[in-house]
Amino acid sequence: SPGLSGRGAAVLQPRVFVRAVAEAEGGLLRELLLQRGDWAMHKLECSAMIAFGERWCPSEITRLVARILTKKKTQKDRCASERLLLIGEMQSHAEDVDNEGREMMEADVAGLHQFFSKHLEIPGHKDLLTLFSQVPLRATVFTIEDEELSHLGTAVYPDVALINHSCLPSVIVTYNGTSADVRAVRDMNPGDEVLISYIDVLYPTEDRNTRLRESYYFTCQCQECGSQSSDQAKLKLRKRSDPAEAEVINTMVRYARKCIREFRVFKNSNTPASTLLEMCEQSLDEMGAVFDESNVYMLHMMYQAMGVCLYMQDPDGALRYGEKIAKYYRKLYPAYSLNLSSLYLKLGRLYFGMERNSECISVLKKAKAIMEVTHGKNHFYVTELDRQMKEH
Repeated sequence: SPGLSGRGAAVLQPRVFVRAVAEAEGGLLRELLLQRGDWAMHKLECSAMIAFGERWCPSEITRLVARILTKKKTQKDRCASERLLLIGEMQSHAEDVDNEGREMMEADVAGLHQFFSKHLEIPGHKDLLTLFSQVPLRATVFTIEDEELSHLGTAVYPDVALINHSCLPSVIVTYNGTSADVRAVRDMNPGDEVLISYIDVLYPTEDRNTRLRESYYFTCQCQECGSQSSDQAKLKLRKRSDPAEAEVINTMVRYARKCIREFRVFKNSNTPASTLLEMCEQSLDEMGAVFDESNVYMLHMMYQAMGVCLYMQDPDGALRYGEKIAKYYRKLYPAYSLNLSSLYLKLGRLYFGMERNSECISVLKKAKAIMEVTHGKNHFYVTELDRQMKEH
């Protein structure tokens, strides 16, 4: 059951916002938003969107800061997610930000002035930099995703941000509307520290800690990082009559990390899907000479290839990759992993489209078993999944 629940300042992607506006008009919309306490937020963004039209393009962090400033002005009391910690009391890492990060921060500040200055009382530059250095830190800003881990928006929950990181988390954070729920994913004893994972725990110790240092400015010292007990399975090598030498393995690890970085850049730069799929296949061929297909770097590129196949409306290709990934995700992820449940949901959708109903129901049951723990049996995602399974 959830140990903590609260509401914070949230920003949803424009498509979610626009859909809400389209479903209600005029006074009815205003009355609805007033009842929910959302009118100030709607008025802030709607006025700016109307003024700028197609030129409306603030970053998500800029929009979130604008909402935080609005909430500070309109709400004098602590909100439900600030019982222990106020947003202004969250840790700032302004001194730790590198030059690139500082440039991005200045761009976000400029965006706040450009898009919101006529509709919002903006504090001084120094105070803004402090706030912007608090908000982008992923330990304080939570990514809101749907049941298939598609990005919906971002939110700040100060109390939830107090929870420390572990690569062996005891709880998980999920969302119900704008509320954040913290739910146990393994047995806990009285006095045990509540721990969440700030990052994807699929990857080996060195990669996890590189990510933590870059994004959160610390090195993890949890039991998993101390023992590195899972690294051998995560970096499994292909069985060969002549085992690969250490230098060959290290070279391939560097190649794999380079492929992951380059693919991310190309994916975000409107590269044709066929080119992206070719990149995945080429990297898998190269890595497959040294790595077992269960190696996490292989799985990473398989997952990217699956996503490209889905985009290209190639269900056979997507299913081929997805079934391989699922076989190893079950072994490498914790039992109640959102990454695993979201993969099961994707596979269920593919099976359903191919009229393979028994396989569809089988994977959806596995997804439901995970989500009943991570989201709760009464969560909309779970009840909706239950309804879909009965229809199949």
